[in-house]
Amino acid sequence: MEKHGEETHITSEEARGGETSNIMRWVLAAGLLLAIGALTIIWVTGALITPQ
Repeated sequence: MEKHGEETHITSEEARGGETSNIMRWVLAAGLLLAIGALTIIWVTGALITPQ
């Protein structure tokens, strides 16, 4: 971080303040797939058990 008078200049890495690795994408993708799988199982099970 640099100060020029009253202005403060920060790098993009400091401004972002987050993680730059792609691990979070994998975590979100895995969670999405697990949620879709669980809801599909619940839906199919309910459709098979419910009488016509």
